[in-house]
Amino acid sequence: MSSYNNIKSICTEIGCEYSEGVMLSAHTSFKIGGKADLFVMPDTTEKLAAVISACKKDELKVLILGKGSNLLVSDNGFKGVVVSTGALDKLELIDETTVYCQSGVTLSKLCRFALDNSLTGLEFAYGIPGSAGGAAYMNAGAYGGEMKDVLYRCDHISSDGETGSFECDELDLSYRHSVYSKSDKTVTALYLKLQKGDKTAIKAKMDELMGKRRDKQPLEYPSAGSTFKRPEGHFAGALIEQCGLKGFTVGGAQVSPKHAGFVVNVGGATANDVLGVIKHCQSVVFENTGVMLEPEVEITE
Repeated sequence: MSSYNNIKSICTEIGCEYSEGVMLSAHTSFKIGGKADLFVMPDTTEKLAAVISACKKDELKVLILGKGSNLLVSDNGFKGVVVSTGALDKLELIDETTVYCQSGVTLSKLCRFALDNSLTGLEFAYGIPGSAGGAAYMNAGAYGGEMKDVLYRCDHISSDGETGSFECDELDLSYRHSVYSKSDKTVTALYLKLQKGDKTAIKAKMDELMGKRRDKQPLEYPSAGSTFKRPEGHFAGALIEQCGLKGFTVGGAQVSPKHAGFVVNVGGATANDVLGVIKHCQSVVFENTGVMLEPEVEITE
């Protein structure tokens, strides 16, 4: 662990919380994942920049972790520094319809904040697990809405620790994609433009969509949400069901009998179990339909 001494010294110097040997299964919605060599939780963007740039100088692998809701972490853990954005949780109104939201704020908290201020436009996101930063990173969406509809700017930090921002037309938002996908930049804050609305109507819509989630999705089991991206002209869950794969199980991982688009942890699943289910679904669906399913869940090395 000597290679992490510099990072630990920097964390001590700037007052940044860190721990060694943290089980990542406690920080992912799949409840899967081995130990992180070093787990760091900066509570300001300045501390985040210092840690990220120090990791680059020391040539250490870095995993930026929001709520871990779209992540499958190896059973061997992460051989590097896991940087959690969970303590970046500032949330405020800039004006009557503009919200400033740091990347560690949960989507549920952001949606409730919008409701409390009678702001409409984010109802689609209520119930999507994860952080605001993760939602911007992958242009999260559901029920006809997506972050692209409300997001007009993001602040970020590069791997060199340099701060910057992208305006709406630079964000390159498309289906489960943004300019941050596969880039070296970490989202630190979002700016959202919403509209004034009726609080009763906003709450009714949020409740309606949450009810649909409970009815149709296997929320009773740990998962990473939709396992596969939507293939053009198809629905992944429908293709998987069509191929008779509902309930297919490897170890503790299973194609949900409730919704075939979800691979769930029915108890003690390992990352290898989940990968086994994913690969089998890809193989069978491709063989029967000619469609190659692409995982939506991010898989760590």
